[in-house]
Formats: sequence, C-alpha cells, structure tokens
Amino acid sequence: MSHEPNLSADVNFLFEMGNIRLIDRMWRRFHNVHFANLAEHHFRVYWIAMAIAAHEAEADPAKVGKLAMVHDLAESRAGDVDYLARQYVVRNEELAIKDMLAGTGFEHEILGLWEEYEKKDSLEAKIVKDADNLDVDFELAEQAVSGDPLQLKWQNNRRFVAEEKLYTATAKQMYQQLLAADPHAWHVNGRNRRNAGDWQGER
Repeated sequence: MSHEPNLSADVNFLFEMGNIRLIDRMWRRFHNVHFANLAEHHFRVYWIAMAIAAHEAEADPAKVGKLAMVHDLAESRAGDVDYLARQYVVRNEELAIKDMLAGTGFEHEILGLWEEYEKKDSLEAKIVKDADNLDVDFELAEQAVSGDPLQLKWQNNRRFVAEEKLYTATAKQMYQQLLAADPHAWHVNGRNRRNAGDWQGER
C-alpha cells in the first residue's frame, strides 16, 4: 500500500512565496514607490547571478540559481532592512527561515543553502551576494532615467560597495559597465521595427 506524503507544509510555504510579491523593500520610502518588491528583487538577483556565474569558470550555475532564489527568503517574515534601518533593527532570520521550511519536503536542502549563503564561504554564495548588491545599481540606473536623483546622491556609497564589498572580478567589471550603461539600449538598439522590421527604409 503506497503512502501519500503530507504536503500541507509545502502548500503553506508556496502560498507564502506568492505573498512575497506584496512585501516592499524598505528603500521605497526614499520617495520612490516604484522600486522593486521582494519577489521582483529575487527574480533579477537570479539573472544577475547567472550572468556572473557564466563568466566565473569554477562556478556551478545550478547551485548559483538555487542560492539566488533562497538568499532573501527569510525576509518574508523578518522583513527587509535598508542601510539606514540596520543601525536600529535586530532580526532573527534564522528562526524565520526555519519556521517557514519546517515540515516541507525540501527543508534540509533549502536550509543548508541559506546557511551557505549567509556564511559566504563558497564561490557560488559570493556570486549571489554580488548579484544582490548589483541589483541595487541596476535599479538606481533605471530610476535615474525617470528623473529620480538617488543614484547621484548614493554614488559614493555605491562606489564603496563596488570597491570593498564585491567578491568576483566579473561583478566588479559589471559595475564599471553599469556606470555608463543606458537602461533603454536593449530595445532602442535591439531588433525593432525601425532597424530590422517593416519601418526600415521608410521616410
């Protein structure tokens, strides 16, 4: 007689994962409600991390991807804390993630990945932390083209992070390229109606 697993903890966890799209990152309070929420942050950190991993020869991309999706999970319960609030707030992220994962089918694997990320001992964990930091720079660049002045006001802070907090050579190079990057280049200079489609040659 087959034994069906009890998936109630997994279902609850998946509902909670859906809920992270409703959790703001605290720096939205710096006069821009359009900054990414927690779910959107995870999404781009994943892709930044995968891009870095592709250029770091010793990295395991599969592990990088898992770590990226795990790195801020505890914020579902502990909340996001920005560079200002960190001076005043104490969070228990370890308790949060243990409670979130309790009884799920992947409890031990995900908890192990989260602990690895927190220690930053592996190349993969360092790559994800680099991606976590660079996501801020991508978002600041995007907001700057909409007129938000925060990128300019934070330029010294972000330069310090790039010089002192980034681990990998790829991440440091990516930061340098970001300084001159145009957030609109992907569609203006990419394949579009004007340069490759039915508007070509029209007056």
